[in-house]
Amino acid sequence: MSSQEFQAAYTSIYSTGTFLLQYLKEFRDGLRIQGDESQGLQSIEDEINKALKALQYQKYQVAVIAAMKAGKSTFLNSIIGADVLASETAACTICRTDVRHIKPGETPKLLEYREGQRKPVILVEGDAGKIQEKFLLRTHEIREQGNPDNTTRFEIEHPIEAISQLSSLTGFTLVDTPGPNEWESANFNINALKQTALEALRTCNAILFILNYASYKDNAVADLFKDVVENRKDFIAENTGKIYFILNKVDQKTERDKEIADVIKDLERELVGFGFCNPVIYPASSRQGLLAKLIQQGKATEKEIKDFEDFFSAKYAERDEKGRRVIPLPEEIAPRALQDSGIPSIQETVIQRITQNSGWNLLSEVVAELDKAAKAIEDTHNTQIRGWKMGIEALKEKVEDYRRRSENARANIESVKKTVEEQKQTLIKGFSQGINTFANEAKAQIASEIDKIAKSRSANSPKQKKTQQSRQLPPATSDNIGWGQRVGDMGEAVLELIPGFGQSLGRVFKLGASLLDILGESIPQAFSTSASEQIVDSEEFDPCIIRCKTKAEAGKIVETINEFCAPHIHNWWIDTQDELVRDGTNIRKELAKIIQKDIQKISDELSAYLGDALQVKLNINPIQFPSFDFPGIDARIKDVQLAVVVGTSKKETGRKSRCCNSDEVYHADVPVTENRSFFEVDLRQTLDSIDRKIDEQTARNKKLLERVIGKQVEADFRSAERQINDYINRFQNDFDRVLKERETKEAEAPEILARLEDQKAKLIEYLSQLSSIRESLNSWKPVK
Repeated sequence: MSSQEFQAAYTSIYSTGTFLLQYLKEFRDGLRIQGDESQGLQSIEDEINKALKALQYQKYQVAVIAAMKAGKSTFLNSIIGADVLASETAACTICRTDVRHIKPGETPKLLEYREGQRKPVILVEGDAGKIQEKFLLRTHEIREQGNPDNTTRFEIEHPIEAISQLSSLTGFTLVDTPGPNEWESANFNINALKQTALEALRTCNAILFILNYASYKDNAVADLFKDVVENRKDFIAENTGKIYFILNKVDQKTERDKEIADVIKDLERELVGFGFCNPVIYPASSRQGLLAKLIQQGKATEKEIKDFEDFFSAKYAERDEKGRRVIPLPEEIAPRALQDSGIPSIQETVIQRITQNSGWNLLSEVVAELDKAAKAIEDTHNTQIRGWKMGIEALKEKVEDYRRRSENARANIESVKKTVEEQKQTLIKGFSQGINTFANEAKAQIASEIDKIAKSRSANSPKQKKTQQSRQLPPATSDNIGWGQRVGDMGEAVLELIPGFGQSLGRVFKLGASLLDILGESIPQAFSTSASEQIVDSEEFDPCIIRCKTKAEAGKIVETINEFCAPHIHNWWIDTQDELVRDGTNIRKELAKIIQKDIQKISDELSAYLGDALQVKLNINPIQFPSFDFPGIDARIKDVQLAVVVGTSKKETGRKSRCCNSDEVYHADVPVTENRSFFEVDLRQTLDSIDRKIDEQTARNKKLLERVIGKQVEADFRSAERQINDYINRFQNDFDRVLKERETKEAEAPEILARLEDQKAKLIEYLSQLSSIRESLNSWKPVK
């Protein structure tokens, strides 16, 4: 489905939905005139409004990820069509930045979101230049001051040229993510980037990896791809269609370099080696694309025009009749230069991907909701028409019988509710076990590293006969059974819905280096035999206590242990959380299907009874869970975290992990003890402190996930319960209305029946339109 076809379908659906809504309002107004508030139709109106609102404001997110200075900001600017984000020469992406599309003519804004605050701070309003200037200034402040305001992300509201002609993509958002070199730290670890990348894989509609033409084999790229793909190959394979690779800065190719086509083939082999099947790679010159767009729009500055002339105009030179080389004016060659930059092709591909998948799903769900609403109104018409044609005594009998059956249906719903609560507790138990696995594995791995240090010191002890026994530390465990399967073995069926649930958790705990080796290199004086001989006196030698001559040396040991352990533990938690969220999302979907099936059965039984009792054909009341009505686990986690933070004091908030700083959660608080003429670091205390940190984080995450799971499952059940209760109440209201009117307006029966038939005929037109739209959508249905 092209973007134009999507736009046409969107417009048709919105138009039909708007007309249906107006029809329902007029129908209800007519009932109100007759003294009927028509409460049974209120829920239908609410559902139509919700569906139309989703159609207008649905978010379509495109994440842009780069593992180095690959021209990411320039690429984003070329899509936006404005120089609003600082280029790579200024390196400013330190937190996630969302660029949200607004209509041309609206005032662009730069917003800053802070931990513990629901509303953002408006930093500046105005054109792209003002936003870029303020953004750079704010970035420098955060970098230099250590983020005292707990900034979590930025948002830029600005028109995005790539989708400016598509009102159907109003919710289009570009997600700019921080690269590993953004912090300019020699000790940088890619955990923050990895966490953003994994969340993007789970939640965004498309993911673009930006690679530098000159250094696409850089180690940072390899580390990122290895970390992202490891233990997720099945998930990556399922989502291959939304992942794209942009080979940027191809304009920097020289005569000596390989051809672009050959570089792309080489890159393709590299990516396949990482686990990306059939990777889609686009060459691009983002700077050329941005300048060409600005020139076409008449918004380029003198410097930008000069840059275009200096770097890109020459290749468009032509020969005049005398053979002289003539370079056309920038505005003359800008359209061609834009096409040659590769940016339009990338835009078209990404937008088509969104419209063919996420967009199609949204349109399909909205049509289903509108169709359900229209058929509910049709059932109301049919019920009233049949109610006026039946004998009044027979109608009264049917109404009483329906009341009894309704109560029975509600009792059955309570039974489903009880089952759902049991399944919810099972799911919570499974997640809790998953977090326990993370904690146990993390503790065991760190304990193993500390134990190596103690054993090494014991082996090198100058007084081995008097050496104290080191703490017996638990070895690292390897449990390939998986926490989900363990819970499943208890006889809990819900976790068995997803094959292999949680089985990768036991395989993600790996260390790339030895803590002992790192300590030996960074503080050799504290680990050499000669140093030990100098400070060991008549006391028994304890391999778990490291003695140093200076406090600074002892502090360096604690710092080195923290710098080694905290990033590894954080990395393991990121993997664990990703596993939990992915599996939890799938299980939630399966559990929702069970709820849907059970409630649908109750609803169908009621529909069958009504149809037989009234001798009229009634529509099935479909129990539906449109995705626009339910946020994913990632979104719910953020909502719950914010709710918790807002409810805490400022002091407590400061203890929580901050943007790009969550490794600090696992830092050990170990005092350096002064003992006569030397200073001691106790490895037992260090390990105990790390264990406490892990336990604290584990407890918080258990509580958080329990709340998230509870809210999600409860929301699914409440939605199904509401849908069938609305159905029950609507028919009860219809029956009560007909009985009331029959008692006072029996003589007007012919006129009333004629009016109802006319209203039904008009409604059939909307149902026919929705049916045609559905047929058209099905012809564009994406292939899984």
